[in-house]
Amino acid sequence: MDHPITPFCPEFHHAVELIGRRWTGAIIRAMLAGAVRFTDMAATVPGLSDRLLSERLKELEQEGVVERTVYPETPVRIEYHLTAKGQELAPVVESLSEWAERWAADVDNESPETMSGAEAVGAPA
Repeated sequence: MDHPITPFCPEFHHAVELIGRRWTGAIIRAMLAGAVRFTDMAATVPGLSDRLLSERLKELEQEGVVERTVYPETPVRIEYHLTAKGQELAPVVESLSEWAERWAADVDNESPETMSGAEAVGAPA
């Protein structure tokens, strides 16, 4: 790499803090795979509580990564979609997944309850 690394980059730090929160990477990965309903995401990410999923979705919505759409039907239907900002995380998540498959082989022996959120769906934390 020919790019100089600055001692501290607030934008990079913020991005790592956001994506690196427990379960956030797994939620984004599930959404990239097509999960749009709360129950779909909960089923895709073993060990993730409904409370924490709700909290993470709200954080991602506040950051502009996820958009929440309410359909006024009976019963009410709520879907979550990645925004353009969230979709741009696809190559990042793919790269992390490839890295994890190559270097995090020990994770296969863990149960979903002892993993971080991202590891539970095959991506690093």
